[in-house]
Amino acid sequence: MNQEQFNRMKNDDGFIAALDQSGGSTPKALKAYGVDEDQYSSEEEMFDLVHEMRSRIITSPSFNKERILGAILFEQTMDREIEGKYTGEYLAEKGIVPFVKVDKGLADEENGAQVMKPMPDLDDLLGRAVERGMFGTKMRSNILEANESGIKAVVDQQFEVGKRIIQSGLVPIIEPEVSIHADDKEEIESILKDEIMNHLNELNEDEHVMLKLTIPTKANFYKELIDHPQVVRVVALSGGYTRRQANDKLKENEGLIASFSRALASDLKADLSDDEFNTSLNDAVEDIFDASVHKTFK
Repeated sequence: MNQEQFNRMKNDDGFIAALDQSGGSTPKALKAYGVDEDQYSSEEEMFDLVHEMRSRIITSPSFNKERILGAILFEQTMDREIEGKYTGEYLAEKGIVPFVKVDKGLADEENGAQVMKPMPDLDDLLGRAVERGMFGTKMRSNILEANESGIKAVVDQQFEVGKRIIQSGLVPIIEPEVSIHADDKEEIESILKDEIMNHLNELNEDEHVMLKLTIPTKANFYKELIDHPQVVRVVALSGGYTRRQANDKLKENEGLIASFSRALASDLKADLSDDEFNTSLNDAVEDIFDASVHKTFK
């Protein structure tokens, strides 16, 4: 583990940019960027275009270490280069801590939740992640209902895989997303917090994780998780909220910082000039940074 990056992630102001759309969500990300499916004819061309989009974001002067602590990458982005350097190396030289998404998507819903699909190549991916200079990883599950069995299965799997990631020398971001549309969202969050705390309390002193969670219904509900000694940082996903909605909710939660994807890139378009693109990205970065740092408490 890179101790300087660990200290930065633990203590510095800023947020984490999520640039990790994978194969299934890439067409949607490109379409939002203004690139329709008729503009590419193969998966290879699609990934070339999304790498161009991500490279444009990462190389922008608006994407800087003063406001951005880290960035989560898709596996292909980690393995590709920006200006002759592996993406993680390029980010690290900018002072931005690199992570890589390691999950292979979601299994079918069972007991109101979706665990992660099997990851047979995880050890190989973790080895490459270490070689490419990644600090950590990210993996997502999904919770739709307040079903204790389903929530327990999600958290158990996340921490089981998380321990393998820790053993490889990386810090896992554990992401059991709670649907913002769930009727019993607050009840889900109560069960989820208890399950996460149980696992955190079983970690050794030298085992650390990060958590990526849906912004809770009740402000500061995850404060115990944020303060836990084995937690490096707790970050929030936007979860389908608009940037304004997500930022307003985030501001109510002490110690919680953003890790937004759609809310970060929603105004970025392929046909913008470089000046327009950088200005639009700067506005989004400044908004999200402000929500992550400047809090309003009730």
